[in-house]
Amino acid sequence: MSAEKEPEYGGGDDDDDERGENVREQDRFLPIANISRIMKKALPANAKIAKDAKETVQECVSEFISFITSEASDKCQREKRKTINGDDLLWAMSTLGFEEYVEPLKVYLHKYRETEGEKAEKSKAGANPSNAAQGDLLS
Repeated sequence: MSAEKEPEYGGGDDDDDERGENVREQDRFLPIANISRIMKKALPANAKIAKDAKETVQECVSEFISFITSEASDKCQREKRKTINGDDLLWAMSTLGFEEYVEPLKVYLHKYRETEGEKAEKSKAGANPSNAAQGDLLS
């Protein structure tokens, strides 16, 4: 049996060596506690999850994120943009065959952007009182 080294998160050792980086495990994977919490939500309350199952899902999820992000990054580079946005990730998912997830995620992204817009408006209003409030203070 050969002792082949498995590819590292984000494309393998070659990419890391070219940049002179050694990626630490905690930088390659999402925290196991977060993975465990998400997994437990999908199971009955009394279910147990083996450590190796959590670690396997942790590795798979991290690789999936890298896969989607890499495709979105390539698109942004072709378009001479430096920032990957939610629409780029949705495009990548569709391109890579995950179309069934795109519509629900579009709905989520729209709601997220609405919520962020509302938060920004509230923080502006809190920092700069509206004209009506200023008028009340002057009366």
